[in-house]
Amino acid sequence: MTRKPTDPVASPLGLHQPLAEVLRPRTLAEVVGQQHVLGPGMPLRLAFESGRPHSCILWGPPGVGKTTIARLMADAFDAQFISISAVLGGVKDIRDAVERAQAARDGLMQQRTLVFVDEVHRFNKSQQDAFLPHVESGLFTFIGATTENPSFEVNSALLSRAAVYVLQPLSADDLKQIVALAQSHQAVPAMESIAIDRLVAYADGDARKLLNTLETLAMAATQEKLEEITDAWLLKVLGERMRRYDKGGEQFYDTISALHKSVRGSDPDAALYWLVRMLDGGADPR
Repeated sequence: MTRKPTDPVASPLGLHQPLAEVLRPRTLAEVVGQQHVLGPGMPLRLAFESGRPHSCILWGPPGVGKTTIARLMADAFDAQFISISAVLGGVKDIRDAVERAQAARDGLMQQRTLVFVDEVHRFNKSQQDAFLPHVESGLFTFIGATTENPSFEVNSALLSRAAVYVLQPLSADDLKQIVALAQSHQAVPAMESIAIDRLVAYADGDARKLLNTLETLAMAATQEKLEEITDAWLLKVLGERMRRYDKGGEQFYDTISALHKSVRGSDPDAALYWLVRMLDGGADPR
């Protein structure tokens, strides 16, 4: 989800853009992670190299590069990029996207259009159905992003017209690479290796969470005139936020579901992992 250092970036107080935008990849080669679909010979890489865009659904947890990949696809195919949030949008946004796609197709430049729908599972059946005739006619390329299993949350008619790519949480090495890129831009101070390890564990595979935390740390370190972020200082600043867990909320139910599935699947190591994670997050042992 990051770009390689090319242009110099000011110190934390001099940043005029969010760190996520500063490090945003401009080419496919700059993407960190997801090499199982973006590496040489892999499905999405072949789609980029073919020059023929196709509708697809990107399924994965938050902060793993779904929006980034969609934007890069639009750039690779020189397509107009239209983004719709299924949380905030509705049928009017879909109609507007159709009109803009028609204008781009019929204009002097005859440009392609890529319509990106974030959290597509939030759209109801009729809203999802509104895309079908335009995907079928080739008016635009449809890219949906979801954190939920599309087999259950996306209409079968739309699903049959789109390839599904499963994205994985970023590995510890991926997240450490992002930290190194931020430091190469002088966007964050030097950090103790143990502090980096703790920060990477806190991000839990989520690059967006990592970048937002790095921004917070950079501002706090600048205010305190720190030359290096130590593990002790990191713990003091982040405090209880180090635990990615919400008692009784969505994370609670996701975690307990994982525990139940591990027990039913006779996987003792996984069951112990999720049990300890719940206890560490403050769940009642009973």
